[in-house]
Amino acid sequence: MEQTILSPHQQLVDYLVSGQADFYRLAFSYVKNRDAALDVVQESIVKALSKSDTLRETAYLKTWFYRILLNESMNYFRRGRRLVPFPEQQEEPAAPDPDVGERLDLYDAIDRLSLQEQAVIRLRFFEDMKLEEIAQATGANLNTVKSRLYKSLRKLREWTGEELSDE
Repeated sequence: MEQTILSPHQQLVDYLVSGQADFYRLAFSYVKNRDAALDVVQESIVKALSKSDTLRETAYLKTWFYRILLNESMNYFRRGRRLVPFPEQQEEPAAPDPDVGERLDLYDAIDRLSLQEQAVIRLRFFEDMKLEEIAQATGANLNTVKSRLYKSLRKLREWTGEELSDE
């Protein structure tokens, strides 16, 4: 059997198709709105496809695309987070999960961090990226990423009373 070697463009397309749920989750963590998150992901994909020739090494495809996605998410966030009205109150509110309050506290605390700190926390814990990958995706020095991570964890611990660890 011959092994087919995919072009860099086809590798990018395959990666974008396979990672849509992860991309949406990260974008949603910034914009807090389904339609806005879908727009951010779509814009990121369009940008990645149009700039695919700037990807020099396919080994860095993941971090290259996450940098685009982070930039688009932060750009949306900075543009003022366009407000979307909530639909009318439902007749019967859904029963919350037992630990929803705790999760909301943590998510609210994450939103209080600076955008750079949020990026490190979200990529490390929501996307399970290694510190080296986060450094590449954010364009920051590895020591800066480590510093932001530990500083952010300290803040989150202080604000929520939860014991978070990077393990």
